[in-house]
Amino acid sequence: MTKTTYETTIDYLDKKGSGRAVVWRDTGKENPKKLKLTIPQTIPNEKVQVHVDGEGKRWIKTDYTTLLEPSSERVTPDCPHFELCGGCVWQHWSYNGQLNEKTRYVKEMVKNNGFDPALVEETVGVEGEPYRYRNKMEFTFSKEGHLGLHEQGNFRKIIPLETCLIAGKEMVDYAMEVQQWASAFNLSGYDKDTHEGLLRHLMVRQSFYTGEVMLGLFAAEAPTGALTEAKEALIKRIEEKCPNVKSLMWFENKDWGDRTQAEEQYILSGRDFIYDEMFGFKYRLWFDTFFQTNPKQAETLVNLAIEMAQPKQTEKMIDLFCGVGTFSLPFAEKVGELAGIEIVETSIASAKRNALDNGIHNTTFLAKDARHGIDQMLTSFGIPELLLLDPPRSGAGGKVMRRIGRAKPERIVYVSCNPETFASDIKELVPFGYELVRVQPVDMFPHTPHVELVALMSRVDE
Repeated sequence: MTKTTYETTIDYLDKKGSGRAVVWRDTGKENPKKLKLTIPQTIPNEKVQVHVDGEGKRWIKTDYTTLLEPSSERVTPDCPHFELCGGCVWQHWSYNGQLNEKTRYVKEMVKNNGFDPALVEETVGVEGEPYRYRNKMEFTFSKEGHLGLHEQGNFRKIIPLETCLIAGKEMVDYAMEVQQWASAFNLSGYDKDTHEGLLRHLMVRQSFYTGEVMLGLFAAEAPTGALTEAKEALIKRIEEKCPNVKSLMWFENKDWGDRTQAEEQYILSGRDFIYDEMFGFKYRLWFDTFFQTNPKQAETLVNLAIEMAQPKQTEKMIDLFCGVGTFSLPFAEKVGELAGIEIVETSIASAKRNALDNGIHNTTFLAKDARHGIDQMLTSFGIPELLLLDPPRSGAGGKVMRRIGRAKPERIVYVSCNPETFASDIKELVPFGYELVRVQPVDMFPHTPHVELVALMSRVDE
């Protein structure tokens, strides 16, 4: 197939962090046709050369062949897997450049929804080198049995793991012990197409504060029968070589969906949870517990939320989408009463246990969806002066936001992992007399396009 060479300039980045550009294809007629390009590992305003066929297409994804005018912010990636691995996509960009882009993006989302972008402050980055920040990783086995991460843009291809610079070093070392065990027993990986094979995923969690590690092996079969010998060898290997592993789990997952879920779970060694700490509080984490993946920046989020909220001992507070109590526990010390709402029952059970473990007795937790949960809690708990919400990427939604607006708490602190849904959500509060006071982006995931934020909305009507 004949390819055409074009020179083009990167206009902007898409939501996945890839460069977007446009070229005009000569059709042999009076008017050329626009061809939109997605070009990974580029930076805005860089000039690149690409080879594309483009015939009959309006959009195409392609790598650049020559970097004609590199950005002054371009740097050499530190990870040997960067060009192929999909774990992070911005290692070619200086960290300061990444932070500026995240600030720009949050400002754009805020402005698009009618708010003043000047209320958005500069993104808070990590201190020191922006590596080794993740306390949880989910690695995947290829059908050949190699442990690694997915290739960029190719969900079915696994890049074999040698290192991973965004995960803790000990986490990677322990993952390699599991890889060597699997190779020693010639255990097959799971084939997503034929649904055959044994090993599917390896989840590694480590507390940066306690040092405790959880290894969770997801497999298509239980560790019994013919797998008993391999299981015993894994236990022996981990206990001898991985002293910080306090939870070694085997999860049986026969479902065709490519997720770290389990029909049955087996404790091979230690407990079925590990202890972590944040903001001076101790938390129990099970394999499916949602917990902030970057603990140091998570503490920054909590500090910012408290700073904006100005909680008082005389006040009531509702923590909506409370999870296991990441924000609930630090705030509970500073308010009179706190009520947490979360749809995931296991998270609510964890939140209650975490409160007891930390000697906190002024909390109430309810397992219910946000829309109905807030109605029930407003009736039984009363109208709070302060409301905090930390919804999933999809946002809280208009119905929930309007319900919050009608309740009229004095101050609303919104913690978001998606600036786009955040901005559309808070727009719903304006008719109820609220104004946006401050937006502070926080970089939880260096070398990726993801950015979190904390924002304050205050009620200004009487």
